[in-house]
Amino acid sequence: MPALLWLKDPLAILAEGAERGVVVQDGRIVELVAAGHEPATPYTKVFDAGQHVVIPGLINTHHHFYQTLTRSSPAALDRELFGWLKALYPIWARLTPAALESAATVAMAELLLSGCTTTTDHHYVFPAGLENAIDIEAAVARRLGLRAVLTRGSMNLSERNGGLPPDSVVQDDDTILADSARLIAAHHETGPDAMVQIALAPCSPFSVTTQLMRDTAALAARHGVRLHTHLAETNDETAFCEARFGMRPLDYLEDCGWLHDRVWLAHGVHFAPPEIARMAKAGVSVTHCPCSNQILASGHCPVCDMEDAGLRVGLGVDGSASNNASNMMQEVRAALLFQRHHYGVGRVSHRDALRWATEGSAACVGRPELGRIGVGQAADMALFRLDELRFAGARDPLAAIVLSGAHRADRVMVAGRWVVEDGSIPGLDVAELIARQNAQSLLLHR
Repeated sequence: MPALLWLKDPLAILAEGAERGVVVQDGRIVELVAAGHEPATPYTKVFDAGQHVVIPGLINTHHHFYQTLTRSSPAALDRELFGWLKALYPIWARLTPAALESAATVAMAELLLSGCTTTTDHHYVFPAGLENAIDIEAAVARRLGLRAVLTRGSMNLSERNGGLPPDSVVQDDDTILADSARLIAAHHETGPDAMVQIALAPCSPFSVTTQLMRDTAALAARHGVRLHTHLAETNDETAFCEARFGMRPLDYLEDCGWLHDRVWLAHGVHFAPPEIARMAKAGVSVTHCPCSNQILASGHCPVCDMEDAGLRVGLGVDGSASNNASNMMQEVRAALLFQRHHYGVGRVSHRDALRWATEGSAACVGRPELGRIGVGQAADMALFRLDELRFAGARDPLAAIVLSGAHRADRVMVAGRWVVEDGSIPGLDVAELIARQNAQSLLLHR
């Protein structure tokens, strides 16, 4: 029989009736141990969690791994989204397999170390020679032990056709659709134990044709995979949709057959209240990206209004070229501060911010077995110590990891297996990775 591990007597835990911890077996949580009780399950191993705050593994629902190579890129500093993209597209057009492998490893390692156990990635740049980008990312995810929903992005509307990206980074419809089907067959796992999944993700209304949006939706429906795209991120995008399609972004999305419960959208900043109600009724989910939205001055995602309407909201770090980090715990704190500034102290607590990054994010990616500590749930958990100066004097341990700005997990478990131990990823040479990443970034910026 697989070993039964008791995570014993945590300093605090984000679960009801688990004051004395949880018992894990074969990648699942099999028992919650309440205050004053011993495990009923005959455990065989014990991990003393007395110095740890235990939370469900954080779930990152929007990212662009390749952008870790262009953090703080001088050409893109102090620009809003469209100008920022114009500055970076020529740099991204130089991406190579070696550069992407480095970037994906950096992004996923940084996420793991911040307590993230499941991540998505939205890769939509496929210059010549990088046709196997998603395969590269899948290999890195499996090597590090992180769950991943890798979205096969696409762009086919270039500058010469009235879009935003240059010709060198777009592909034709047949290539995009054929590779999407190939990736689903090669990598998409189903069921509650899935480690790597594929979703389909045309980039945005200003970089993809209507026909490709519709064809991608049909392909996703045939294979039962989810759909993802950027939508309603900036006022410029709204103006583009009104000028090109004669409708607002959400109306355009519905016209393309995308308004249903297998869709989650990145950003969702500029939706009107009736549009939020329509999305909630359709079962669409939204990823809030607080750091990116603030750095690019895109606006404020109305998270509380969305939840009041019944819409599910998760969190995402977004691309490291806009966020400049891939740290999910920092994103939780940013979400708390951003939304509390807008809605007030009485509407937003540290528990809300953690819920967005766990249960809310699990809903975005259609994985109800993730994002919660409970019997039958996946054994995906992040453990934080409070022995840094930033926590000295903190009295509520769970509140402290958000309010005092925890940024590095001490332990991370995915599917019952430790993938971070004592603040490090076993087998990963971080110094070598940093040197390799810096060298690849220098080549891109030559």
